Amino acid sequence: MGRAQYRKKTIRSKRMKKIILLGVIASSAFIGALITLRIYAQIVGAPIIQVPVASAFLDDQGNSIGDRYVEQRRFWVSLDKMSPFLMDATVAVEDQDFYKHSGFDYSRIASALLKDVKAGKKVEGASTITQQYARNLFLSHEKTWTRKINEAIYAYRLEVFYDKDELLEGYLNTVYFGHGMYGVEAASRFYFGKSAEKLTLAESALLMGVPKGPTYYSPVVNEAKSKERQELILTLMEKQSFITAEERNRAIEEQYVLKSEEWLATKNIAPYFLEEVWKQATEIVRSKGHRIEKGGWIIETTLNKQHQQAAEEVVEKWMPEGELQIGFISMEPKTGYVTAMIGGQDFTESPFNRVTQAKRQPGSIIKPILYAAALENGFSPLTYMKSEQTIFTYDNGRKEYEPKNVNGEFAGQPISMAQALAISDNIYAVKTLEQIGYAPFQKVVERFGIDMEIEKTPATALGTSEVSLLDMTKAYNTISAKGIQKEPTYITKITDQNGRIIYDIAEVKTKENKVLIEQDAFLLSHLLTGMFDPIFNDYSPATGVSIRSKQTRPYAAKSGTTISDQYLIGFSPQLTTGVWNGYDQGKQVSDAEAKQVTKQVWIEFMEKAHQGLPVEPFIPPAGVRGVIIDINTGGLATSACEKQRLVYLKEKDVPTKLCTDSSLKQQTFEEPGEEDDFDPWSLFPFSIFE
Repeated sequence: MGRAQYRKKTIRSKRMKKIILLGVIASSAFIGALITLRIYAQIVGAPIIQVPVASAFLDDQGNSIGDRYVEQRRFWVSLDKMSPFLMDATVAVEDQDFYKHSGFDYSRIASALLKDVKAGKKVEGASTITQQYARNLFLSHEKTWTRKINEAIYAYRLEVFYDKDELLEGYLNTVYFGHGMYGVEAASRFYFGKSAEKLTLAESALLMGVPKGPTYYSPVVNEAKSKERQELILTLMEKQSFITAEERNRAIEEQYVLKSEEWLATKNIAPYFLEEVWKQATEIVRSKGHRIEKGGWIIETTLNKQHQQAAEEVVEKWMPEGELQIGFISMEPKTGYVTAMIGGQDFTESPFNRVTQAKRQPGSIIKPILYAAALENGFSPLTYMKSEQTIFTYDNGRKEYEPKNVNGEFAGQPISMAQALAISDNIYAVKTLEQIGYAPFQKVVERFGIDMEIEKTPATALGTSEVSLLDMTKAYNTISAKGIQKEPTYITKITDQNGRIIYDIAEVKTKENKVLIEQDAFLLSHLLTGMFDPIFNDYSPATGVSIRSKQTRPYAAKSGTTISDQYLIGFSPQLTTGVWNGYDQGKQVSDAEAKQVTKQVWIEFMEKAHQGLPVEPFIPPAGVRGVIIDINTGGLATSACEKQRLVYLKEKDVPTKLCTDSSLKQQTFEEPGEEDDFDPWSLFPFSIFE
């Protein structure tokens, strides 16, 4: 062998040894890296998989009415609650070897690396489902080598500690589908108006085409591109034997229906109500030792969708354009369940809730509470006091107060509590407060749970102390509920994302809070029906006569007016409703149309809400008797006395003298007019009282 040949052989040998050595070193480094990675993974442990999940709200029939999320709208569902087509489509288009590899597809990585090196930058991804899931959980979507290395580490840790189905489930619940929707459940509800469990093959393929580029492949944004990608996914599913050619063709031809507009419409359902629900849910969940922020709660509410819809329709019909605001709430007397709520003209412009947060002067709607105190202190519906111009002194005689009626006139004669409430006489109310005193009135206010401090001035009888519409409606609801108070309730059940019930109102034991004796509660209910009865007309008409023609069943109610506020709160035995109108700045309500809004909204809502329900009378309890009374004298009515009405009284207060008895108060009788000849029962094809 020549010297030259020897030298060449030696060089080749050395070169081979170097290559082998480098291979050994590289292999050792790779194995060492794997061992190190494994040790690191074992030491660090399983990555904590915790993602923000939206909470869902349901109405009283279990229908979805909205959701609440912190950053991402997401509803976590298990694989068995997803259409199997979703899993197959995902594997087919994203990672066909998902169930074979250990987190990395090395052939795809090599191909992507080659293209990246040629381009001198990160241009193509080769991420497996596991890697994408790791990125969704822990990392950003920037295209850098640092992010890719971290993604690989997280992916490895996920593969070590979680099985494939857990990883696929996690991916499908975290991937972004555009329009603020994360995960297949949120996306399915948004695009198709159904749960992910009910998606067809065509819908599943269409949906799983979106994550590639939500701004390009969303069917809402570009249906043509979305359809092209759907067909690609169906073809891949056929090639990988997930479906047959026949199934592919049928899916391509299937006419799917997008429901995104319907979904968006549901976001406007009772936003003020749902805000109150979330506040109450937060208190309940935290009291049970949980964090409301983790989401995933299914919150069953008391909202009656028909009531809410009826309320929104009548408000839209009657509210004028401009700054006039509204507060509306309806609730059930027997349960305290809030069935509908509107806290203002537009939640997006002003989430301030005029039902729960605003405190305004209640005006005359405070009078039934005052008369509740009067009934406990010797008054009866037939207690007469003169309605005339009167100057009241207070503060040890240092101050004077002269109340006026709404039209500036007075009866000029004694009137009963029944008539005073029906026509909302202010002189009678102030005289009542003067006789019973401030302390008894304050005690009754507190028993009703009304957050209002009684000022020791005569004007207090006319509602000058500020209070919320919620508190006043709750008080009227208590009267309707035979004197038993039910706290306003928004939630009936709360379930966590694993299906565990953490709160059920059926299991909550509450002590019965009796605010009034049943007899007084009934007397007040009966007195409040007088608002709609023209037999009480005097210097001023009964305050509800203008809407009486729309009334088809018995209601008990009271209106209230201040310079800047309009109220009407009332009830049937089945439902209590409170309405307020005014301006946030307290500007004077002067427009005649605006002044009619409150009454029209109230009566039209009550009629809509009661459609299909039986007509229920207010039933008198034991110890109360109904008698036909002459309104002018308070005596038992005879044919000689024109203004007659059925009035309920406690047994001890039932009069024994006829209206013609000369010993009764002297009254100058006027010639009966058109209203006086009117039979107040003729418009009612039902018995108001039994």
